[in-house]
Amino acid sequence: MGTKAVRLNQKQIEHAKPKEKDYVLSDGDGLQLRVRTNGSRLWNYSYRQPLTKKRVNMGFGAFPELSLAQARKYTLEARSLVTQGIGPKEHREQQNYTFKS
Repeated sequence: MGTKAVRLNQKQIEHAKPKEKDYVLSDGDGLQLRVRTNGSRLWNYSYRQPLTKKRVNMGFGAFPELSLAQARKYTLEARSLVTQGIGPKEHREQQNYTFKS
């Protein structure tokens, strides 16, 4: 039985400070907030590519321009594509697709 990730909240995200190395805060379902050494906070979706089974990271955007709620919505859309056997990153590149706000 897998462990369940503790969901992030707004306060945790706002108080995430840069460290000597980049680090990741996980929200579950593959959604991650990468905190960079320069202080930027970027949303990533980490998933297994449906065909090759390789681990892929897909960037959604930066916080606070992209809120936690929007990042979770984009993650649901991307997870839906993965369950259909479609790589969301490749789909975005082929279709010049942007997730809907």
